[in-house]
Amino acid sequence: MNDSSHGFSTRAIHAGQEFDPTTGAIIPPIYQTSTFVQDGVGGLRGGYEYGRAGNPTRSSLETQLAALEGGKRALSFASGLAAEDALLRAVLQPGDHVVLGNDVYGGTHRLINRIHGAWGIRNTTVDLTDLDAARGALGTERTRVLWIETPSNPLMKISDVAALAELGRSVGALVVVDNTFASPALQQPLALGADVVVHSTTKYLGGHTDVIGGALVIDDEQLAEKVQFIQFAAGAVSAPLDAWLTTRGIKTLDVRMQRHSENAQALAERLVGHAGIDAVYYPGLPEHPGHELAARQMSRFGGMLSVALAGGAAAARRFAESTEIFQLAESLGGVESLIGYPSEMTHASVRGTELEVPDNVIRLSVGLEDVADLLADIDQALAR
Repeated sequence: MNDSSHGFSTRAIHAGQEFDPTTGAIIPPIYQTSTFVQDGVGGLRGGYEYGRAGNPTRSSLETQLAALEGGKRALSFASGLAAEDALLRAVLQPGDHVVLGNDVYGGTHRLINRIHGAWGIRNTTVDLTDLDAARGALGTERTRVLWIETPSNPLMKISDVAALAELGRSVGALVVVDNTFASPALQQPLALGADVVVHSTTKYLGGHTDVIGGALVIDDEQLAEKVQFIQFAAGAVSAPLDAWLTTRGIKTLDVRMQRHSENAQALAERLVGHAGIDAVYYPGLPEHPGHELAARQMSRFGGMLSVALAGGAAAARRFAESTEIFQLAESLGGVESLIGYPSEMTHASVRGTELEVPDNVIRLSVGLEDVADLLADIDQALAR
């Protein structure tokens, strides 16, 4: 069930999910153990020795993730940032250079700029929707990584993965795509030419706002071995229960992403032209500058959208604090709808930099509730 001849939903449900051979339980058990008994010194059963090195529940999730993204290997981590950190440490040396989009997730920029920057890693942020600007930035000496996030967080910019991958390869850079907003149900970066896909599995993959996790899907065995060694040596692994919860969420990913996208499209269309809204950032709108590109490289447009309030920061804060079904909280991608104020929440760490999010922007993670209720909630909040 792990090969690409099966459809996406079939792989999501069955890859790495063989029934328990002892009892016939259709759902594989949670191997909630820290260590494994050996048949004599070095006689490992199934290759398992100690929970930091490997666990059957985590292995099942990794098989599932690799099957969904079409990669050779997947690794499951304690968080999305832990996954990013392990990858960066595997491929970078002091003096190396990273190119990344100028509105990436604030935590990614903080990790690269402040943590790895302190160890001599340089970075350039650039508008990756501008291929000429990207080409110029990639020309910097010792560029080793091109970091793409599409759709971007929170302004929903759409970057051309195939074109950027070609540019990255031309300078020998590893091409990494953060696929968290789209998920593999909507976008397949490895098929478009990327080398590595990164996820915060906390979001759409888990899908139920009850687990923290991250993952890398890598299309190169040698690189995967390097990253796995760093994961083992530094210990940023996902716990068995966290891996199991993520696997459970993935089994409904395809149908959830359909509903997320339908609801977000309806809200975006309702918000366009509203007197209180200056701009709606959603790639499913024909007027979005990345609409045609998104339609080519995504199967749907996703459940995330942002809006700029005409009344400025005060109106944005009031709007964020006035919804009833949309709950004011960080994170995204769960079955319930969330609303956030990026300037002071998810992107507070980049205030005062070129990545600063305008203070009149609100981000909506559109959930699976009845769309009529979501529309009514937005209407009443805007009326306030």
